[in-house]
Amino acid sequence: MFTIFNQKHKAIFLDPDSPKMEVDEKVSIILSPSLYWVKKLSLPVKYARDAKKLLPSIFEDTLPEGNYSYSVYKQDDNFFAFAYDDKIIIDTLNEKGINIANVASVRFAQSELSFIEDAFKINETQSLYIKDGIVVLLPNAWVQESAKLDLDALNLSKNTITLAQFGHIVDKSSFYKIGTVLIALIILVSTELFITSVKVNELTSLKEELFTKSKLQATMFQNEARLKRYEKIDLRQNSIRAYMTILLSLKLKSSESLVSMSLKDKSFTADFKALSKESIAEITKKLNSSGVKFKAESKKEIWHLEMTL
Repeated sequence: MFTIFNQKHKAIFLDPDSPKMEVDEKVSIILSPSLYWVKKLSLPVKYARDAKKLLPSIFEDTLPEGNYSYSVYKQDDNFFAFAYDDKIIIDTLNEKGINIANVASVRFAQSELSFIEDAFKINETQSLYIKDGIVVLLPNAWVQESAKLDLDALNLSKNTITLAQFGHIVDKSSFYKIGTVLIALIILVSTELFITSVKVNELTSLKEELFTKSKLQATMFQNEARLKRYEKIDLRQNSIRAYMTILLSLKLKSSESLVSMSLKDKSFTADFKALSKESIAEITKKLNSSGVKFKAESKKEIWHLEMTL
């Protein structure tokens, strides 16, 4: 009854009573009937995908409380429907020393061993048997003779399932609660974004209105450049006023005089006539104490003073 087949991965029968093993390669897992619920059904639908939608209600009165996944495949005119707890299967894998990362595929014993005619021994206490087309577990004492199951000779079917590694952590009601919280957060954030957008538009309108009234440039870059230019002009004017205040407050002798003052690009100049050494020293002291950068020279009776702007 077995077909010799060169399998890509070694097949392992997984049962809670199986001995612990060391697995360091990819393996194909065949689930014991003790790890799932199965029903053979005749349903008024044509395809397995349509039948799967009906499974939660079909198993509703059968399953104990828990979080279940469902699978179904069609064979001849019947559907084989399954319910299983991902967490129980994953925990059993871990208990038997099989890392989930080494699991290449998972199948039900029903889909892989439904052809058997005699009982097959899977451990020291249990055997597999077919009853009304369903693969079931029986105590070894209930069967007269039980052969050993040779998994290496199996030609595995395409009826695989995918275990949800994280879905079992939170039950469905918790998922709904988390979803409700997330929706509330999305609404809150969306509202905040909308309010912020309205405020930004209001500020933009106010800025444009202010720019128009104040005859400012169109961009902040242009206005900042203009501000720097005016600040430079203001600094220059303040320096000029400060220099004039110093010069005009000088107490010169009757024989001494301030002949002229002039403004150049980067300097402010003044010419004095007939200054004594004492007066030159006094002016120099006053300029130094005011932090004014200057240079001076004498030409005949003229003392020429040049101050940096």
